[in-house]
Amino acid sequence: MISASKLYNRELVIEPAERKCSHFDRRLDMGNAIVRNERKRQTVHYVLSFLFCDWPFYSGLLLIVSWAMNKEKTKKENRIRKMTPVFVLAGLVLIWQVVCMTGLVPGYMLPSPVDVVKAFISDFPLLMYHSGATLIEAGLGLLIGVAFGFLSAALMDTFPYVKDGLYPILVITQTIPAVAIAPLLILWFSYGIAPKVVLVVLVTYFPMAVGLLEGFQSVDKDMITLMRSMKASNWQIFWHVKFPNALGEFFAALKIAVSYSVVGAVIAEWLGGLKGLGVYMTRVRKAYSYDKMFAVVLLVSVISLALMLIVKVLQSVCMPWNKGDD
Repeated sequence: MISASKLYNRELVIEPAERKCSHFDRRLDMGNAIVRNERKRQTVHYVLSFLFCDWPFYSGLLLIVSWAMNKEKTKKENRIRKMTPVFVLAGLVLIWQVVCMTGLVPGYMLPSPVDVVKAFISDFPLLMYHSGATLIEAGLGLLIGVAFGFLSAALMDTFPYVKDGLYPILVITQTIPAVAIAPLLILWFSYGIAPKVVLVVLVTYFPMAVGLLEGFQSVDKDMITLMRSMKASNWQIFWHVKFPNALGEFFAALKIAVSYSVVGAVIAEWLGGLKGLGVYMTRVRKAYSYDKMFAVVLLVSVISLALMLIVKVLQSVCMPWNKGDD
């Protein structure tokens, strides 16, 4: 049995320990609070550091990576789009070759691509000889047609009554086939180079005149008003406003005209002459050498594409601001 004095003494002994523990707990709580505050401070520091220091860096890096991936994806898509015509053409040639190999169409009616290439290689010097004459006729006719088309478009744009009288005639002339005009040209100008050049002029004149006229008349009216307020003459307005505005239509019409010029020269040569791709086609047709006829068609296509490529290069030189739209 514990006496009251001992219990009192025990309480006296225990009481300082309890006090010491409560004091330690308070210091521990204060330490934990300081740690928690330090963690909060570090957290706030990390957040602020990310928002104001690291975030712009990582976000910028992310944007750069995203831009590079999108650019690479765009380049890949552009390469695929550029190669699509090649794949389609290769597929058509393959189908053509298979049709000829299986005998679905007789060889004398439709030669195979391999036979056409062989004929092209075997008669290459002769084809070059005749293509020189055709290019001369097409070049002369194209130059004259472009000059007349430019002059007609300028007159129709400057004088409304000239447009009222000339434009309907231009439209009517396009309803007459070139094959129907060619015999008359041979009758009027003999079998020399003159009827071929005239026919090329006729087939290239219309697209140049109409294209340039639309370009001249599509200019912003406010630009003309501004130029007139600055006391500009009609020639200055034409040279500094209308002509630059019509460059896009000019080169678009020129691409059509250069392809028409070669075809028009070949059509004119069908009806008579001493040399030219049309004359060569007539001779091989009478000999039933259809592989050589297809070789001429292939050469005409290559020449037309090459001329259109030259026009495209000229357009990029004359209109450097329009390179992104190609």
